[in-house]
Formats: sequence, structure tokens, C-alpha cells
Amino acid sequence: MIVIKLKTVFKCNSCGYEASKWVGRCPDCDNWNTLEEIAIEAKKNNNRASSARIVKKYARLTEIKATNSDRIETGINEFNRVMGGGIVRDSITIITAKPGAGKSTLLLQVAADVASKGLKVLYASGEESESQIKSRADRLFEKIETGVWVYSDNSMDNVLEVVGQVDPDLVIVDSIQTFVLDNFPGSRAGSPTQTMECANELLKLAKDPTRPRAVFLVGQMNKSEEIAGLRALEHLVDAVLILDGDNEEELRGLSVSKNRFGSTWERGYFSMTEGGLVSIDNPSEFFMTYRDKNEKVSGCALTVVKDGSRPIIVEIESLVSKTFTPFPSRIGECVRREQLSTLISILEQRGKISLYDKDVVIKTSGGLKFKEPAVNLSIIMSIVSSVYDKEIPNDTVFISDVGLTGELKKVPSLELRIRELDLRGFKRVYVAKNAIMRSLNIKNIEVIELKSLQDVINHVFKSVSK
Repeated sequence: MIVIKLKTVFKCNSCGYEASKWVGRCPDCDNWNTLEEIAIEAKKNNNRASSARIVKKYARLTEIKATNSDRIETGINEFNRVMGGGIVRDSITIITAKPGAGKSTLLLQVAADVASKGLKVLYASGEESESQIKSRADRLFEKIETGVWVYSDNSMDNVLEVVGQVDPDLVIVDSIQTFVLDNFPGSRAGSPTQTMECANELLKLAKDPTRPRAVFLVGQMNKSEEIAGLRALEHLVDAVLILDGDNEEELRGLSVSKNRFGSTWERGYFSMTEGGLVSIDNPSEFFMTYRDKNEKVSGCALTVVKDGSRPIIVEIESLVSKTFTPFPSRIGECVRREQLSTLISILEQRGKISLYDKDVVIKTSGGLKFKEPAVNLSIIMSIVSSVYDKEIPNDTVFISDVGLTGELKKVPSLELRIRELDLRGFKRVYVAKNAIMRSLNIKNIEVIELKSLQDVINHVFKSVSK
């Protein structure tokens, strides 16, 4: 016979320490006022025969049959790319972003797409009412799918009951920090205890072998641009998605910092419009400005960045003008100011171009921000083009880092970048000498290997005198 009694303990919401009575300061982590009262079930087993454990059958690793996780492939290509090919049916994923970035909009679009395939979706919100969600859906869709159910409540117990009634294939919880379980009355919504316990219940829901479901959680972002709450929440889920982008800008980037069912270096791009987030399936077209062959524009240079597994062609724009202040401006929307100042110093010393009395402004088409040194040569050449007021041909690309000595440096995945340029019909690319480590199967593009920045400037601007 099993006797169930309620037992009250005090648990620290910072480190998890449990005490039988409340104290002002946690004995384990020394934080003040972090102990919260919670009720737990204390089970007493009076039947020794019934207390025997049931041990699950074990097996050798070589004897276990590997199974490929079944996926729900949406019609949003960039979302599928980041997820590793689609939504795994028995997975739990969390997505976070700054307020207003579009995470709820993206998940509502995913819900509608999944429902259009004949599957059921439950969108549970602890922040918005049903009418607010309906208003957003009316703005996003011409036709609302009948397979999407909406439930507005902050009780996780009620959400789980609704899941049993609707029997959805996809459950979206927005946001996890707003829900509570009745078993923990001493903990408020958003506390580490409530957040983790609610997430654990959803984990059991997703991993149920008799009825697997895909679960998406929206996680609030703190001031450090991390998921609010304990780090254990990120360890619990299968994938962590981050949607970034300023609210004033059109571009949004979706990246993944953890993915048990795919790679962790993929990144998807979206354009925020009045009709929601639009997948940018060909980022190179978005980050380039197409001009006529006879159109001449100075201050522009092309490069290739490697974002995830794919190369993306990007245009860099520079504007160099005379300054009227004692300290010239160095403005870089796409790079850190320290990086831009370093590249300008290299250009002045090694390229013999004076910029001490010039303002320099750098940006990219589309607002992409650079994180790799392979773009450095292109940034410098766009500045040189602006100084000389002479255009660089539209079919010319620069892929190289530049050292403090003015020497060109090797960059990773150079062969992949060059092959992408060859497929798109570019005519020449400038790289570091001896940077190509293997043979290239290219047909159209000329690879020009040079040793220094000065060599590149002389080769591109042959008729320009310094």
C-alpha cells in the first residue's frame, strides 16, 4: 500500500538547495531571499514486495539499431535549414530574441504552415489573449488554417489538459517564463523552479513514446542577451534558436547554438515585412546591388563570406570625404570600430594612402555584420576605390585577410568560395599567394594570387597615380 502525503520544503531558486525551514540566506550559495516554499509528495510504501524496481533492458551499443528521426518539413526554407531539414516530431526546441524581433510572428507562421499539411497545432500563450493572436494572424495570412488551436492561460496544468483534448502534433508555448504549475504554489511565474518544472512537463510530453509531439518554447531574453533563467533550461531542450536583428531594420537572422538533430553553424535570413517574416532563400541576391554593365560607381567592392555551410556574396560600400573636425570619423555599421581603425592604419602605412584628414564610413547592402577576417581586403579596396573615385569592375571579388605588415593572408574554405563565384559568372578574384591548397575545378573565373596589399592596389588601379 502506498500512502501519499504533502510535504513542504524550501528550495533555493538560485542553486537548488533544499531546507526544511525558511532562512534568509541560502547556506549553499550565500544568496539572500532566494528560498521559496514548495509542496512535494512524500510517498511511503508499506508493501515491500511492491517496492521492487523495474529495470529497463540494456544492450550493447553495437546491437542498438539507429533510427532516423521523422521530420516535419515546412515551406519556410531558411527555417528548415537552421533546424537541420525540418522539425523533428519528438523534439523540444526553445527560441529567444529581443522584444519585438519577431519570434512569436515566426512561430505563428510555422504553426500555419504545419497546419496546412493536415497536422494539428496548439498555440498556448501566457502573454497574449486569443483576440490579440487572432489580430496578428489576420495581418499575416489571407486565409487562417483550421488546424491551429489557440489557448490563452498561464496555467501549465490547463495547457496539458487541453493538449490531451486537442491531441496536437505541434505545441507552441509562448513564453515558458509566464506559466506555473499548481504543485509549486510558493513559486511565482518566471522563477527558476516554475520555469524548469514546466519545461520538464513539456519534455515528457514531447518524448512520450506512445504519442511523440514537437514542442516549441519561447524564452524571454535578459539584458545579457541570453535566455532568462537557469542555464539548465538550455541543457534540457534539443535545440536553441536565436533570432537577432534590430527592430528598425528589415533583416533578421536565425541561428542555432545547440541542435541535437543537425549542425550548430547554420544560419537563416529573413526579411521583416508587413506580412511577417519572408524567407531569403538566396542571400547573395539580397546582399548585392545589381547594376548595368556600363554603370560606374566608386567605393564598392565584393567579397564572399561563409555563413554556416554556404558561401554568400556581399557588397561593401565606402564613403571617404574631407573632415572638418580635429578628429576624423570612423563609422562602420558592418564591423567593429576597432577593426575599421586597424584596417585604415594598414592602408595608410602599407598602401601609402593618407586618411588622417578624411572621414571614412563603411556599410553593407542589406545590413549584414561581418565576423570573419576574410572580408578585410574587400573593405580596404572599397576605401581605396572611394579615395581614387574610380570604380572596381562588377565582376571582380576580393577574398583575403590583411596582416599588419600589409601581406595577404589565407582564409578558410577558400576553394568553396571561389567555386561559388565561378558558378555565378564572376571573372576574377584576388586572393593571397599560395592560399589555394587543392586543385580547383573552375571554368570562368581567373584566380589572381598576390603577396601584398600594395600589389593588389597596383593591379586593380593601374592607371591611378598616388
